[in-house]
Amino acid sequence: MGRRGKNKGRPVSGWLILDKPEDFGSTEAVSKIKWLFKAQKAGHAGTLDPLASGMLPIALGDATKTVPYVMDGRKIYEFTVKWGEERATDDLEGEVTASSHARPSQPDIEDRLSHYTGRIEQIPPQFSAIKIEGNRAYDLAREGEAVDIPAREVDIHRLVLIGCPNADEAVFLVECGKGTYVRSLARDLGRDLGCFGHIARLRRIAVAPFADSDMVPLSTLTALEEMQDDTERLEALDSYLVETGDALANLPHFAVTDEQAQRIRMGNPIVLRGRDAPLDEPDVWITARGKLVAIGTIGQGQFHPRRVFGN
Repeated sequence: MGRRGKNKGRPVSGWLILDKPEDFGSTEAVSKIKWLFKAQKAGHAGTLDPLASGMLPIALGDATKTVPYVMDGRKIYEFTVKWGEERATDDLEGEVTASSHARPSQPDIEDRLSHYTGRIEQIPPQFSAIKIEGNRAYDLAREGEAVDIPAREVDIHRLVLIGCPNADEAVFLVECGKGTYVRSLARDLGRDLGCFGHIARLRRIAVAPFADSDMVPLSTLTALEEMQDDTERLEALDSYLVETGDALANLPHFAVTDEQAQRIRMGNPIVLRGRDAPLDEPDVWITARGKLVAIGTIGQGQFHPRRVFGN
């Protein structure tokens, strides 16, 4: 008698732009979405701390091939800094490591923001996923080991003070590039202002090229578990998916014929013809009849596929 094959899930593809709730880990969120959609594979584009809420783009199926392009996208966060205490984790979760009775005025805060915009050097938090000699910084920190994490360059495109609801707190909006730690911003601002500070609230509202209007609350998805009919439930879930190609909206795009698409799917390069055909591009996505075919490079007018997608 033959051995039964393991159920590997559906070959569903697309992006689910989850509005992650607080106290819910990113890995936990991916596992929940993969289970809900009965997907063969899933992954996310940029970790959100458990205490943070907001946009967590989750790729299903073939969309996982586009994760690196979303990882490189700009992020926008709203965050609240609580003054007077610096904490081991640079957020509410950690022990207090320094304190002050001083509180900054709104003009003082606004005066310092220009120092944190542009390309700046930033030291990641002790409790972060940065690797130090093969070990995660947060693992070393949990063991009580103080590690020397080197500063690295990050891009802060915009940092705005939204308001000061009280003397102890300030609310900000930041638009930043890959690898930026908002917790480090709070820590460094607090030190710079002479009052210490940590993140009291953090919400990610955008990850380019997705917008806040794309977000779906987890509660909306889990409510569909009550549907008895599997087919209807999965169709309802699939209606929330964003097309895989939407993740590539910030890259150059070129459309090809069905014959060219077939050659590309077989791993072959093609010559791009036409007045608007680019000669050289490091990253470009190709479609045929509006469907994503491949991501690749163009050199001397020839497209070379790097990642190929199904029909």
